[in-house]
Parts: sequence; structure tokens; C-alpha cells
Amino acid sequence: MKNNIKQNTRYIVKNHVSWSGLTLTDAAVRQILHVKNKDPDILGLKITIKKSGCAGFTYIMSKVVSLNDNNLIFERDGAKLFIPLDIMPFIDGTELDYVEEGLNHMFKFNNPQAQYSCGCGESFGI
Repeated sequence: MKNNIKQNTRYIVKNHVSWSGLTLTDAAVRQILHVKNKDPDILGLKITIKKSGCAGFTYIMSKVVSLNDNNLIFERDGAKLFIPLDIMPFIDGTELDYVEEGLNHMFKFNNPQAQYSCGCGESFGI
């Protein structure tokens, strides 16, 4: 299933579940395209979560090299973000950004579902 990112759009998925989706900032789009351009086998990046850290969950980002029917695909300007359906309740409405903080460059998740995060910013809780 492929969805283009649009502001104020709801995505209807199986069993009439409705999602707001994810948005990508310009900086996130540039970084995803940068990663993709370095390795032409990459289709995009995938976000998953796992139980970890002091707040409960942590984000995992990985490269996608083959399609999986259990993923929603959000695309903007050629940058593709793959999201497994089972984690949408945890990250629906999230804005993905790419920021520079001092010497660190990283993806930053602005997740309205996260009610709190740990002090180091590595994990979040719902």
C-alpha cells in the first residue's frame, strides 16, 4: 500500500482503521535521499519500535531493500518511509525531522503519542 504524504489527510487501512500518517520535514527528506543515493539498492528507510530504555520504547531505523505488504509507505519528493502497520498506534501523527545538535546529526521524532521520554531522549512512553 502506498500513501503520499499530505497535510491534514487521514489514511484508511484494513478494517476501517483511520490514521493521520507521518510527515517528513525538508531536512528529513534530504537525509533519506542522501542515504538512498549512497546505496542504490535502498528503497527507503523503515521505522520500527521495540521495548527498551527507561521510558518503555525506542525507535529503530533501518534500510529497506525489499517490499513487505505489512508496511505503509509514506513518500515525499522521492524519499520513502516504511512503517509496519502494527506500530502505527504508537507513532501516528509523528513528524520525522533531521537535526544537528552540536557535533551530533540525527533523526528526531516529534511524536504526539509519546506522553513522556527519558532524560537522555533515547526512549519514550505511551
